[in-house]
Amino acid sequence: MAPPKVRKVALMGFKAVGKSSISIQFVEGHFVDSYDPTIENTFTKAVKHKGHDFTMELVDTAGQDEYSIVPNAYTANVHGYILVYSVASEKSFEMVSVIRDKILDKLGVDTIPLVLVGNKCDLHRERLISTERGKSLADKWNAAFIEASAKHNHSVDEIFQTAIKEVEKRSNPEEPNDCIIL
Repeated sequence: MAPPKVRKVALMGFKAVGKSSISIQFVEGHFVDSYDPTIENTFTKAVKHKGHDFTMELVDTAGQDEYSIVPNAYTANVHGYILVYSVASEKSFEMVSVIRDKILDKLGVDTIPLVLVGNKCDLHRERLISTERGKSLADKWNAAFIEASAKHNHSVDEIFQTAIKEVEKRSNPEEPNDCIIL
């Protein structure tokens, strides 16, 4: 039996959007209520995708702002990206574009395997970013889009399954899609 493929995925976004909460909910299965700014954390979890075993290495990054430089650790040997914004923060939504542009510049490419995540979708009253705006931005980037709530474990597993799918789609472009035309 072949050993699992390792796929390194970086979670990036503005501070306090819930990157660590998403990571901990996915790996450990619980929500962390307190907020301690992350320096950088790495989590590992075994996952299956299309019958294949993968080891996901999640790089939970420190919050980025428009002045932060994307460190080499966030691009070296990274297979895909999860860019997170809060649906209750206009600034965090603006920042995902800045972060994506920095990653593309650093890598010298036009596209990357990417999942755009609108976190905190449980904050209905505080919502500033519509689902349509998030989806529109993801479509513009040819990226996957998911709205999630780390607090309520809504769509958290889907984020990482989609990240693996996006990485594998780029790694194995000749593999057929999930659809079959009869």
